[in-house]
Amino acid sequence: RLFRNGLLLLLGTEPDIQVVGEAANGEEFLDELEKASPDVVLMDIEMPVMDGITATEAAVMKFPGLKVLTLSMYGDENYYYRMIDAGAKGFILKDSDIEEVTKAIRAVHSGATYFSQDILYQVVKNIREVRKETVHPITLSPRESEVIKAICQGLSNQEIATKLNISRRTVEKHRASLLIKTQTKNAASLVMFAIENNLIEPSCD
Repeated sequence: RLFRNGLLLLLGTEPDIQVVGEAANGEEFLDELEKASPDVVLMDIEMPVMDGITATEAAVMKFPGLKVLTLSMYGDENYYYRMIDAGAKGFILKDSDIEEVTKAIRAVHSGATYFSQDILYQVVKNIREVRKETVHPITLSPRESEVIKAICQGLSNQEIATKLNISRRTVEKHRASLLIKTQTKNAASLVMFAIENNLIEPSCD
């Protein structure tokens, strides 16, 4: 409750962000979801009564357009794929400063994904300690490499189009091609695949 209250106070200072509800666990969240009708949800992974993975699966199944941003702690890396499969669009650490929290909220709300750089580093570090070689070697075109790098940076389709000086439709085609090549189902799992297979660096530079 102390953490939630602090987050509520900080988010309350942002003119373009309105907090419409809060919950202490996944079950309470699902009860409040329909009444609150949020655009973005900040979801903890480990909660009493019902965990964040189960709550996210149920919420996204009922409201496919819901955007879930995961609040994570060091050591939660084993849950990331499960949260992505459940429908999460991004991950930030609980000790992130409010500037990163609001940046992540706005990115996910716009349709992009968001991964804290610290989380990307931890994922890369853990994966590379276990797997020394590329697991699923694939070949990307130069443009596909540019697009996957931009997706890693959390850019929306329109932002990628502007950055690369191509049409949004072309970006969408490249994104669809990347999902097919990597056998992933959304941008978040695409980023994780790219990390796992050394297609991007953890800093995404």
